[in-house]
Amino acid sequence: MRVKIQMKITLKKIITFLAFIISLLYVVIFYNFYFARNDVYATEETTANISETVISQAKEVDIENIIEQNVEQGKKEEYSVEETILEYLTIYRNNPSLPKGTIQVVQEGREGKQEITTKKTYKNEELISEEQISSKITKGSVNKIVEIGTSNYTSSYKVKVGDKIYVTSDRLPVRFESNENSQKVATLTKQNELKVLEIQEEWYKISCEGVIGYVKAEGTTYINNNAKQEINDTTAKSKTQLTANLDFGMALNKPSGLTLEQFKKILSDSKDVNKVFENNAEYFYYIEQQYNINGVFVAAVGIHESAWGTSKISRDKNNLFGYGAYDSNPYNGAYSFSNYSESIDLIARVFVKYYINPKGTSIYGGEQAVGTYYYGSNLSAINTKYATDKNWANGVYQHMKYLYNKL
Repeated sequence: MRVKIQMKITLKKIITFLAFIISLLYVVIFYNFYFARNDVYATEETTANISETVISQAKEVDIENIIEQNVEQGKKEEYSVEETILEYLTIYRNNPSLPKGTIQVVQEGREGKQEITTKKTYKNEELISEEQISSKITKGSVNKIVEIGTSNYTSSYKVKVGDKIYVTSDRLPVRFESNENSQKVATLTKQNELKVLEIQEEWYKISCEGVIGYVKAEGTTYINNNAKQEINDTTAKSKTQLTANLDFGMALNKPSGLTLEQFKKILSDSKDVNKVFENNAEYFYYIEQQYNINGVFVAAVGIHESAWGTSKISRDKNNLFGYGAYDSNPYNGAYSFSNYSESIDLIARVFVKYYINPKGTSIYGGEQAVGTYYYGSNLSAINTKYATDKNWANGVYQHMKYLYNKL
């Protein structure tokens, strides 16, 4: 009896165990099938993602940009602030009380100071561009004022001891000695009559209403009421005389010797479509009288740089010489002037002070040449630092010859 019961239980257990095994096998088979399938999907998805990433990177790579970056290696920008001279301007005005042909300085100019911020770009330590990006005036300049005589009286007369002369300046200092640093003993005003007691080069010892002292000759004039002929008509030189020294190597720190009328003649030209040079011819004459520079040379530079006054800088900024323009940004860098006479006068002073005279040379207004860019006083020497174009000197000389040949 016990045996039967035991056999029955054993069979039941066997059946249960087999059912459990079958279930377990089913679970294992399902599990393997399910995860194997997901692994396939995962592998395919990963492969797809890898391919997509590689393609995406390939799209982002810009070969030209890589080349450009490699070329630009070593490129850097440098900003610097430098205090520089602020050049003064010269204002010209007519004075009917002065004889025609007279140029009277009634107020000397005074330079100011400015801070210039400059951006310099280097590539492999070599300077490739330089641009002025801002400026700040730290000390204002004082404009020079020049009066031009417009009366019919001549200025060719040479003053002698005993003559009566007249003050032309608004305020003319009388000094104890013939020296600008000497003590001032009085101040005379325009039209005061003076008697000349002694002449010492650019100084006259005078007496005026009990005042005795020295005055600058340039602040006075002698008027000869019987003289009716202008100085230009009596001192004009011939074309042969004026062109005798015309040469590529001629010194330019000397006046050309042309009269005002001769300057007007050579600068009246059909190429000057805007009549810029024709209407401003007198100022090339005036700079010769004041600064000891060849006015024909300065005119030729203006013609060369502005294409006879037709350039945008010339038309918009009254700047015949591109003064202040950098090669990298010429228009924005170029100075603006109120009129052409200001640019003509300023460039003449720049040449005289920095380019055509050695350091220490006595120049205008009691100043001395700085000679920063002095390599000689001819065209080739000026070209050394004035212009990056090595053919600049030849171009200017061709214009000079053209003008001289119109005499």
